[in-house]
Amino acid sequence: MSWVITDGIEEYDAAAGGFLRSRPLENTVLVTVLELLRARGLTAYGDGPAVLGWWRAAAGCVAGAFVCTPPFPMLLSMMPGQAVGELAKALAADGRRLPGVTARREIAETFAMRWRAETGADFEIWERRRLYRLGKHQPPATAGRARLARPDDRHMLLAWYDAAEQEIRVRPGDHVAAVDDRLGYGGLTLWEVDGMPVSLAGQTRMVAGMVRIAPVYTPPEHRCHGYGAAVTASVGQAALDAGAEEVVLFTDLANPISNSIYQRIGYQPLDDYLVLSFTS
Repeated sequence: MSWVITDGIEEYDAAAGGFLRSRPLENTVLVTVLELLRARGLTAYGDGPAVLGWWRAAAGCVAGAFVCTPPFPMLLSMMPGQAVGELAKALAADGRRLPGVTARREIAETFAMRWRAETGADFEIWERRRLYRLGKHQPPATAGRARLARPDDRHMLLAWYDAAEQEIRVRPGDHVAAVDDRLGYGGLTLWEVDGMPVSLAGQTRMVAGMVRIAPVYTPPEHRCHGYGAAVTASVGQAALDAGAEEVVLFTDLANPISNSIYQRIGYQPLDDYLVLSFTS
């Protein structure tokens, strides 16, 4: 029973990819991040190369995995408590510095407490999230229409990405590669009214029959008209039409309005997650 830590994407995929894809809802972020790393390389997320790892149980099967893509919090799959403790010890012994952790609530809390014991770093809750899956699709009746974003929308999309990050207290990053990647596979959809884009919804690549919707953004001047719900519903239906078996999304539990809206268009709650930030 031990962790293997690597920067080899193909090695990680060969060892842990099957484990992650066998549970695509539970591991929605891990599997889509892995697909992006496969498509764009270890530095796809910015500050430094990704670090990946998996844990084998006594029987020899993979029973846990993580992905760390600086500057973002480390992502953890479900795993036994023993694996959580061993991971904190292994990363601390290797001198790793972690900005935080994202995982199902109990896994995130357990890791953060073990990390504090190993390093002295305290932690605080950055965001409480709820994972929803699309059940019976119930699109709203909203003026306008959906269309795929085009290369000539690029400047606007970059501005909207920055504005969305500023609203959630994140320093705007360099989204050029991310937007270009999404444009390349049809991963961004706009809602238009009278030819004017008023809202945006993105989607990940389909992995193991699953698509996750993110981001969703409506500029302040176009809010309270149902455009965000409409474009989200349109992307969900398009994913189903393309063969997706599951469509999921995350919400911020601090925003009761978005949680209510997504349930009205057919999304059902699955599980709660925590994003924890580590402090010195």
